[in-house]
Amino acid sequence: MVQRLHDRGEYREPVYLETYRRGVLDSRIEQLEAILDECTLCPRECGVNRNTGERGYCNSGRSVKVSSVQPHFGEEPVLVGTHGSGTIFLTNCNLGCVYCQNYEISHLGYGRAMSEAELADSMLMLQKRGCHNINLVTPTHFTPQIVKALRIAIEKGLRIPLVYNCGGYESKRTIELLEGIVDIYMPDIKYGAGAAESAARYSNARDYFRRCKDAVKEMHAQVGDLKLDYRGLAYRGLLIRHLVLPNRVADSESVMRFIATEISKDSYVNIMAQYRPMYNAYKYKELNRWIRMEEYREVVETARRYGLHRGFA
Repeated sequence: MVQRLHDRGEYREPVYLETYRRGVLDSRIEQLEAILDECTLCPRECGVNRNTGERGYCNSGRSVKVSSVQPHFGEEPVLVGTHGSGTIFLTNCNLGCVYCQNYEISHLGYGRAMSEAELADSMLMLQKRGCHNINLVTPTHFTPQIVKALRIAIEKGLRIPLVYNCGGYESKRTIELLEGIVDIYMPDIKYGAGAAESAARYSNARDYFRRCKDAVKEMHAQVGDLKLDYRGLAYRGLLIRHLVLPNRVADSESVMRFIATEISKDSYVNIMAQYRPMYNAYKYKELNRWIRMEEYREVVETARRYGLHRGFA
């Protein structure tokens, strides 16, 4: 498929290819791997030596752990297209969300260890199956290993966009090291400025919004607003997700205000209505129900009021 598009003059080269050709990728790998000596990849800044097998908050050592590799048709239409988004679900997480819908992977650690060479082959397999992108789900704590695998995959012919699909609790410094490597950033913005207590209570991350805000600004500075090709598929840019939580505990209004006033009114924002009380949400009365349609509509109307217009119905 990539070659056919190339022949018709419609292929847009992933940004990581130019970074590789300029010889920058190797230095980025070195810098990222060095961080693992006293791990500060994410805002937890645990300081453990993951290169020797020590584990911090994310419960991850040196080896990549992967839960599944597959074409995915449940992502945003701009990623899925006709052949699916090539998802690689990474095991474990640097957040502690009590309502996580993928808790078997993020909290319980389901998955298997994989070398960087195997991870590269997984990327190439997804490309061969016609997937439109490589969608790395919860990549934060494995960023050095992913970039190392990317170099191997590039040398074997990887030519489709790279998606960094994260929970939003990111270190700005780590994101800076991904400039020229990631084509599409897809962060959650789970909580707004007035929801520090919620972020602490439900995700064990009181500083979530401050860290997320800085990281998302850096992501947008690198890739800009989401850009689509003639097929309506994303090939570069920022795609933001926000999950509506019951009882306004996420302070969704300040999330929409931040996006509109500090990122861009042309931001692509998926306002998600799929919340249901999973994992340990039943322990919290305010979370122990599905969201109501009026709660979802309220957030959508808030987004419109601030001038946002892309990504939600």
